[in-house]
Amino acid sequence: MSNYLLLLFIFVNFISGIYPASAHKVKTTADVGATLHMEPNDTPRAGEATRAWFALTRKGGKVIPLTQCDCQLLVYAEPHASGEPPLLEPRLKSVSAERYKGIPGAEITFPRAGSYQLLLLGKPTVRSKFKPFQLKYRVTVAVGAAQTKPDTQVVKNVNQNITEKTEQGIPIWAIAALGFFGMGVLLFVVQRVNKD
Repeated sequence: MSNYLLLLFIFVNFISGIYPASAHKVKTTADVGATLHMEPNDTPRAGEATRAWFALTRKGGKVIPLTQCDCQLLVYAEPHASGEPPLLEPRLKSVSAERYKGIPGAEITFPRAGSYQLLLLGKPTVRSKFKPFQLKYRVTVAVGAAQTKPDTQVVKNVNQNITEKTEQGIPIWAIAALGFFGMGVLLFVVQRVNKD
């Protein structure tokens, strides 16, 4: 019986597209690393303010506060072309989160659900020594509330002269075909298990 439940669980997760969430996202360069955390629960939602912060550290684990980093955060909608201007440029401010004090953070309101790239750029101030860095993070934004008016970020209209293209979702027949295929695979596996 437990084999059937396990197979059913795998099948439901496959069909529904539910994947385990990855909590903090860590990126490193030669001598700098940063862990991205987004509140609430590392699950940003479109149209809702998301608090993002970067636990920025030097090699060896010493924290780099925002006062020691000339940092900039750029947000791109994915996919984007090289040289394309960022969709958002949230203003970084010094925040304290968990055990970190004075690290870079920002409030971001993603305009719609989908995939985004966060690019954290940094170079040392006079009081610090580390190599300039670029850290890229891929973020998936879930469907959320209607867009609220952002108050701490600069929003650029990069699609001003582009005709809006109508996007369509997955056709219902494709979803049904995938469901029938999955059911066939599940029945085949169940028959194999019963024969053994």
